[in-house]
Formats: sequence, C-alpha cells, structure tokens
Amino acid sequence: MGSVASITLREALASALERLNTAHISSARLNAEILLMFALSCDRSYLYAHPEHVLTTEEFERFEHAVSARTRGVPAQYITGHQEFWGMDFIVTPDVLIPRPETEHLIEAVLPLAGDMTRLSIADVGTGTGCIAIALAKELPAAQITAVDISSKALDVARINAERHHLGQRIDFKQSDLLDGMKDGSLDFVVSNPPYVGEMEEDQVQLEVLKFEPRTAVFAGPTGLEVIQRLVPQAYAALKQGGWIVMEISRTIADSVKNYFGEWKDFEIRCDLQKIPRVAMARKG
Repeated sequence: MGSVASITLREALASALERLNTAHISSARLNAEILLMFALSCDRSYLYAHPEHVLTTEEFERFEHAVSARTRGVPAQYITGHQEFWGMDFIVTPDVLIPRPETEHLIEAVLPLAGDMTRLSIADVGTGTGCIAIALAKELPAAQITAVDISSKALDVARINAERHHLGQRIDFKQSDLLDGMKDGSLDFVVSNPPYVGEMEEDQVQLEVLKFEPRTAVFAGPTGLEVIQRLVPQAYAALKQGGWIVMEISRTIADSVKNYFGEWKDFEIRCDLQKIPRVAMARKG
C-alpha cells in the first residue's frame, strides 16, 4: 500500500495534536496517541520507537477519519471501539455507557464482602458493556451472575464482552426493567451503576456525554433519584437476609440517597480518590 505525501508518524501526531487543541479537546496528546495507535494497530512504545515511520494510505485515511470524529466531540472510545476496565479490554459501542475508572470502586466494595463464600448469586443491574458483571465473574469464580439491562442492544454488547473474556458460561443475560421478575430472597448481592444524573443538571454534563452517550444510561429523571428510588425496594425484596446492595452514586444525590434505606442495616457512603461520594451500600437486615 502506498503512502500519502510521505506523512511520518511524528508529523501525523503533531498535526493531530494541533487540531485537537484547536477543537478544545481535553487531554489532546493522550487522545492523539490513542487515535494513532488505533490507526496503526500498534502500542505506545511503537509510536516513540518509530517516529519516521511513513503512514500508508490506509493508515493515513483511518487516522484522518478518527481525528475528524474526535474534533467533532465523538468520544475516543466510540471511535476505537474499546475501553479498559479492571485491567480488561471491553468492546464499546454508542449503545452503551463508556465504563469509567470510578466504577471500579463497586468491584472493590463487593470483593471483601463476598470473602470466602463458596456459592453466591449476584445481579448486575443496568449492565451496559457488562464490565461490572464480567469483572466480578473474573474475581469470584464461585459466583453465579445475572446481568440485567432494559436495552437488548446493550445486552448484545455485554454478551460479546463476556465471550471475549471466556466468562459467557458464568453469566446469565436478562432483558428486564431493573429487577422485574427476579425471585424474592434469591440474591446475595445487587450491584448497579444506575442512571443517577438529574435533568436539572443537564447544563453541568459534558457536551460529548450529552451528544453521544445513551441518554437513558445517564439521566434518571428530573432529580436523578428516580431509578434508585425504584431499585432499592426491589433489591430489598430480591436479596437474601444479610445480602448487600452496592451502587454507584454522585455527590449531587449523596445526601438524598440515604432516605431510601430506612429498613436497611450498615448503610454507608464511600468516596472515591477525589473525596467525591461514589458508592452507596447497605445490608438487608
């Protein structure tokens, strides 16, 4: 395959950096590197070891398309189709919310509670990419996990990710509105990263999230509490005695969330590394 005007890797990176900065894309250098690695199907070490590599026509066109999309605000994860979570690579499409590092705090909260339990049943509510269910399946080999989502397209993505990590046999995928149809007293854990942004906060949400990520996975309703308000009592019914709910929240709703846990035990809110309330958890007494 021929080259286009002999554009080197170094020149392509510099050009992309300038365009991304002009478009006010945050972390422009990181984005430029990610998109170039995507276009060349290489790792970061290759970028810096071969700055004089001349892009082929195919590589150049793929890179141009990726940079153009990113300057329009399309998230890099939707361009490359990938995002890392819990040390694993996940397929990402515009049908699912992009996994965030903050959501790993849910996994960190569940694992000590699961301890040495030999058999346990977990529901991941609003599974999206399947990242939570798959991470828990990896870390808890004895667990049977049900991954629930109202979106059939999201479940398709989650199934693909589970198969890629050879955990498809460990996870049941169910299309459902929250825990509808789940047997009472059947679960040890309900884990969820539910929609928790209020429509009144729309002007505070990143523009690329508003434009490109699934709205129903971001916004819960006017206040941001609407989905949690439904999920908490459903979880109480579905959990065994002593079972736990562990869910992601935001600073905006942290003070209000506790109002839904009157009959629960050991309610706790944990903060992330930036001291932002991130995880709400409680035990069925």
